[in-house]
Amino acid sequence: MARSLDGLVLAPVADQAPGQVGTRTRFTYHEKDGEIWAEYAGGDVIRGHLLGTRQDDRLDFRYVQLKHDGSTSSGHCVSLVVELPDGRVRLEETWEWESRTGSGTSIVEQVGGQVGEDCGTGH
Repeated sequence: MARSLDGLVLAPVADQAPGQVGTRTRFTYHEKDGEIWAEYAGGDVIRGHLLGTRQDDRLDFRYVQLKHDGSTSSGHCVSLVVELPDGRVRLEETWEWESRTGSGTSIVEQVGGQVGEDCGTGH
């Protein structure tokens, strides 16, 4: 099983469609006793949250986000946790909107170190 996500900061490796998360979005993950949650923001997203479970290297969570235009959206995601050769973590995600139509796949990877370290967000 790949290491804990607790305290890790991850970012998408590619931009999605406009209005979705993208390379400027940062996810700060937390993990405890099989529970996972994260806060995220950046790009078109002002604030987002996800909440779910981890069993071995499989995450199953729901997410909700607020965009700059004032709209909200939510969905469901299942992710595979992969440890990269350099020790960073990658999530291979399969997601589907529940508040609107659409589905897809994406990859997010660990950037920088853990929370509190510079992780390229420009802040």
